[in-house]
Amino acid sequence: MRYFVIFLLATVGLRAAATIKATDDQWLSVGLGFRSSFNAVENAAPSGQAYSNNFAVNNARLYFNGQVQKYVKFEFNTDCVNCAVAGGGGTFANGTQNVSGNSSMGLLDAIAKFEFHEAANVWFGRMLLPSERGELSGPFYTATFDGFRTPLFPADYSANFNGASAAGGGAGLYGRDNAATFWGKVHPFGTHILYVASISQGLRGPANQNNNLMYTGRLQWNLLNDETGPGYYMAGTYYGAAGDILAIGGSAQYQKDGAGAAGNSADFKGTSVDILFEKVLPNNIGVFTFNGEFKRFWAEYGSAAFAAATPACFCVFSGTSWTVTTLYVIPHEIGVGKLQPYVRFTSIRPDYSALREEFEYGINYVISGHNARISMYARYGDLESKGGGSFTSAANAGKVNSFNVAMQLQY
Repeated sequence: MRYFVIFLLATVGLRAAATIKATDDQWLSVGLGFRSSFNAVENAAPSGQAYSNNFAVNNARLYFNGQVQKYVKFEFNTDCVNCAVAGGGGTFANGTQNVSGNSSMGLLDAIAKFEFHEAANVWFGRMLLPSERGELSGPFYTATFDGFRTPLFPADYSANFNGASAAGGGAGLYGRDNAATFWGKVHPFGTHILYVASISQGLRGPANQNNNLMYTGRLQWNLLNDETGPGYYMAGTYYGAAGDILAIGGSAQYQKDGAGAAGNSADFKGTSVDILFEKVLPNNIGVFTFNGEFKRFWAEYGSAAFAAATPACFCVFSGTSWTVTTLYVIPHEIGVGKLQPYVRFTSIRPDYSALREEFEYGINYVISGHNARISMYARYGDLESKGGGSFTSAANAGKVNSFNVAMQLQY
């Protein structure tokens, strides 16, 4: 077997040193993605009176894509599942942390793809659910480094699958769930309509005693140029490379008994509307981009007091949120890249907690699109000081400043 592999690598065509090609219908590509950041947050040091100063490895991914027959493809991706958290899962006998406990690689995507026609395709396995644009772009293809500032759908709010080890159960991980997804694209009157529908596990835990399934759908209408990403994936900006874009999308998600706790379950219903407008300005004066998103979630499990007193509650966000981002690519290169200043505002109004708002301003140094980018940005607001992703407490903390420097590389 070893000699066969050596022979294969020596004889098949190689493209960009990342694709192994056996025939036109059989190939394998390998890639990687890396994101890292420095973050300083006001009053977040252990003393509570100084800036935290922390470096982080946010993502370290390996990508595998391939085709075994004209209509049959696959995708297999991994990530460093606990690089950005303190500690990790593994320890030596003396109690000290081992390397794998702090940097273990885990399964991200595992998808069998049956792509028969542009208008009709079926994917099976573990994959991103078709919710809002940010989820289908990130983290590497969002317009800003930290694209996820509004509350997350259950598959990204959750910390596990199947509910075996997560408080209140598990509904997926990193926006992924075990699912069957049907998607396609049609082009009426020169426009472009993308449809996606998924059936997935959703929450598995005390609230969902009947193993009810989750249903997710997305519909998107591109009135100008099409977006040609793989499958139903997309980006928060194309830096003008895709021409003028006006895309309006909406998603809906539902699961009976998809929130709450045993004896006090609630149906989960979530909707989102998003818009991407990108304009290549005439006379080579730059690229303007606007991203907008609105979400409304319903998870009527009770109140903040109930959630705080119930550790086994899958108390996903319930309420409204919205965010807008404007970006502008300065056309002239500085060194090896172009500058893209931006501003962003986010507002979150939970049903069971206090209002949170955040203003962000920054600049991206775009070297090679989403494959090589350095970001520097600052924030002022109370999204983090009032509990970050937790929206079930009184949350009366004040607004704080933060400063961040980050970079990403892909191949």
